[in-house]
Amino acid sequence: MSEVPAYKNESLSFEERAKDLVSRMTLEEKVSQTVYTSPAVPRLGIPSYNWWNEALHGVARAGVATMFPQAIGMAATFDEELIFKIADVISTEGRAKYHEYQRKNDHGIYKGLTFWSPNINIFRDPRWGRGHETYGEDPYLTGRLGVAFIKGIQGDDKKYLKAAACAKHFAVHSGPEYERHSFNAVVSQKDLRETYLPAFKEAVKEAGVESVMGAYNRTNGEPCCGSKTLLNDILREEWGFNGHVTSDCWAIKDFHEGHMVTRTAPESVALAINNGCDVNCGNMYLNLNIAYNEGMVTEETIDRAVTRLMVSRMKLGMFDSDDKVPYTNIPYEKNGCKEHREFAVEVAKKSMVLLKNENSLLPLDKSKIKSIAVIGPNADSRDALIGNYFGTPSRYVTVLEGISEYVGDDVRVYYSQGCPLSGEKVERLAEPGDRIAEAVSAAERADVVVMCMGLDANIEGEEAHVSSGFSRGDKTDLNLPGLQQQLLEAVHKTGKPIVLVLLTGSALAVKWADSNIPAIVLAWYPGAEGGKAVASMLFGEYSPSGRLPVTFYKTSEELPDFRNYAMKSRTYRYMENEALYPFGFGLSYTRFEYSDIKINKEKVGAGESVECSVKVRNAGKCESEEVVQLYLKDVEASVVVPKWQLKGVRKLNLKPGEQKEVKFQLSPRQIALINDEGKCILEPGVFEVYIGGSQPDKRSQALTGTSVVKGTFEVTGSALELEY
Repeated sequence: MSEVPAYKNESLSFEERAKDLVSRMTLEEKVSQTVYTSPAVPRLGIPSYNWWNEALHGVARAGVATMFPQAIGMAATFDEELIFKIADVISTEGRAKYHEYQRKNDHGIYKGLTFWSPNINIFRDPRWGRGHETYGEDPYLTGRLGVAFIKGIQGDDKKYLKAAACAKHFAVHSGPEYERHSFNAVVSQKDLRETYLPAFKEAVKEAGVESVMGAYNRTNGEPCCGSKTLLNDILREEWGFNGHVTSDCWAIKDFHEGHMVTRTAPESVALAINNGCDVNCGNMYLNLNIAYNEGMVTEETIDRAVTRLMVSRMKLGMFDSDDKVPYTNIPYEKNGCKEHREFAVEVAKKSMVLLKNENSLLPLDKSKIKSIAVIGPNADSRDALIGNYFGTPSRYVTVLEGISEYVGDDVRVYYSQGCPLSGEKVERLAEPGDRIAEAVSAAERADVVVMCMGLDANIEGEEAHVSSGFSRGDKTDLNLPGLQQQLLEAVHKTGKPIVLVLLTGSALAVKWADSNIPAIVLAWYPGAEGGKAVASMLFGEYSPSGRLPVTFYKTSEELPDFRNYAMKSRTYRYMENEALYPFGFGLSYTRFEYSDIKINKEKVGAGESVECSVKVRNAGKCESEEVVQLYLKDVEASVVVPKWQLKGVRKLNLKPGEQKEVKFQLSPRQIALINDEGKCILEPGVFEVYIGGSQPDKRSQALTGTSVVKGTFEVTGSALELEY
């Protein structure tokens, strides 16, 4: 009997097996494995594999799958446990699809187990077209939700990964889309460490993410997919990352074509692989043979990259018998199953943000309504349900369908598109505004009007998008596009009560609506059957509990230059003007009261944690979830710091009259600041703690009618430098 080669010996570590496997490959075979379309090596039993798969809010681009709300909508739940469960469902469906495709010998794109999700870039500017792929503008919230998503994707088996998550786009990436192949994002060490890196650090050090994707842009002069600072010094050396790094798609050719930091393709691939980019989404790495022959890359460096890739594939069980890998028996029937679809609707319900509810117009009473008008370009739009990076839902329910299904035959539903999402007319040969008269007629005949407006991922999204008022997917302003504002004002003149439902992935400056429309609901892109969740909320089957993971600004004029990556005047942490709707804000159908804040120590020695608690009571008449938020303010900092920062979130469900105590713990690292050199310093001084259902700003207090509670503590002793 011949001896089993080490790479097939399941008793050895994956690292030992991968090194043995790579040692048996020729240079040409090794190079072939560094592109995302990795071919088979039959003599070694290596099957072909395509590294590119997507799972932003469901398994994407490979047929039927459950479609959850877009990532920004998931972020609005402020709920780590929920995000973990979502990701667990996604990886369950991913496993089911992978094994079924393997049985059919289909190894194509989007059929693998390496999911290029989550996108944990900071949504620093509401004009960025891809911001709806993220968890919002706050580093703490992004980090907590990113960690939860990664853990849900990767599973909890001690040996094997359920699937491999990928934290992207590393780093300092949030537009402009149209310049991403040549743009240099200049960022201070303070902003880098305080804002742009924390979520990535937590993804690596806490969640153990298997993969990191580099960004298209340069950061401080270095192209991210070949950055020694980012990929080697910070990711590998400082944080101890031992997974694999992938380039963004065709990003490496940008080194010589867009960034002009190299002159030739072989120089570009040498820069990337020498600094730790292991797999190339694209075909530039086929130039590695030339780079090797010209002495720019050693075979040891290529070995290092291929070994990392083989370790990842082994962690996914691709070289072991199915009976040893715990996820191989997940049945194909799990894809888009009733249980998962119903869960997605529940997630959508938790993502809804109630922005305004004058005189308690909501919830609507079905028994008092004989007719309802559902109007707007997003009322019957499937595109407005699913965002981008989506799979194929087995069923859609638009807002129009959800309302019609809810009210049944007892209530007459009038519908009009009103206007296109952007542009001036629905029919090509018609005059501008060709559906506005119909919309007004529908509204005149209704007891209440639901206006469904906003955006969709056809106009806000990645670089290639082109639409009036948008710059290759980025917004040029924060206004409702096309004739939507004109339509809203025309319907408003009928005098009928209006509920404005915004389906959007980013903030809009709906200042006129805030002044004139009695009820405003933010539904995001709520997933394939999101219309059910919208209807259910409008008619009071549950109380909304979503909170804004981004700031809604009053105008786009107050924003800094889009190309400026400094955090000054950006996001709730550094903005100077009053928000239209602040980060963390969201109304409920009930009312919560906060009291009896306690902090365990008035004086805290450097290096000690602080424990805080507060009592929360449902003082209203209906059961509801509440998002309890803790913000920390450094009163005596020696450098410019955020006015306050989110440092804790708890999700509660309280019945009318019910009260619970909520506890938080602040670690020394959470209390520390980042100084101008990018160092993490715990300074002595006074700190203020605010706990409530919103930020402690005046606008939030006015909108909610509820105060936050405040406590203080003092850090004593000398300043102390902490590990970042």
